[in-house]
Amino acid sequence: MTTVRLPLFPLNSVLFPGLVLPLNVFEERYRAMLRTLLKTPEDEPRRFAVVAIRDGHEVAPSAPGLPDPTAVPERGPTAGFGPDPAKAFHGVGCVADAATIRERADGSFEVLATGTTRVRLLSVDASGPFLTAELEELPEEPGDEAGALAEGVLRSFRQYQKRLAGARERSLATGAELPDEPSVVSYLVAAAMVLDTPTRQRLLQAPDTSSRLRDELRLLRSETSIIRSLPSLPAPELTRGPTSFN
Repeated sequence: MTTVRLPLFPLNSVLFPGLVLPLNVFEERYRAMLRTLLKTPEDEPRRFAVVAIRDGHEVAPSAPGLPDPTAVPERGPTAGFGPDPAKAFHGVGCVADAATIRERADGSFEVLATGTTRVRLLSVDASGPFLTAELEELPEEPGDEAGALAEGVLRSFRQYQKRLAGARERSLATGAELPDEPSVVSYLVAAAMVLDTPTRQRLLQAPDTSSRLRDELRLLRSETSIIRSLPSLPAPELTRGPTSFN
């Protein structure tokens, strides 16, 4: 078992390997994290782990009424996540490699990172200025018939795109190149579909590529059928909590 200790960045979203993650970082705990990452030699990756929040707030209450009217100010690395932060997060996340970290004049940061490897959350350490975690790297196993499943998912995804474009009354580029490597297909489709966070999380932590592709095939067929029947699209994130400031 390969384990690693990395800074932890909880979000109200799921990061998949290969996907780009832009961040606007303004909370002090994450500023401290990025100041530490900037000390990493330029020829080494500046890595941190992203986990989806199961129960808690992406942005800690910083003043009365922010980010919601009932907020009470909280401070420290665990603010917004309760007394045991490990229970506030989903158990599988993704390592992010920060290719770009730019500090603004006001001390906030602009970050552009890319998901690299899935990891399992083993423990969370809140003793420092920001959360760190002990993580187990998860290999991506292909499973059975991954190639054939990926072809089916791509066909269904193209139909889904067409239906989605029609529902939004706009057109999508039909000549866009899509990957054919099964694991890449599985992560791209998981990120591109209109899904809620628990469903995205389920796809992230699938035991192998084939299992993820089978789940996506069911979802694509179901969602395409729903879009065909409904005059408007659902907005699954609108009722899940206050608007994120990140």
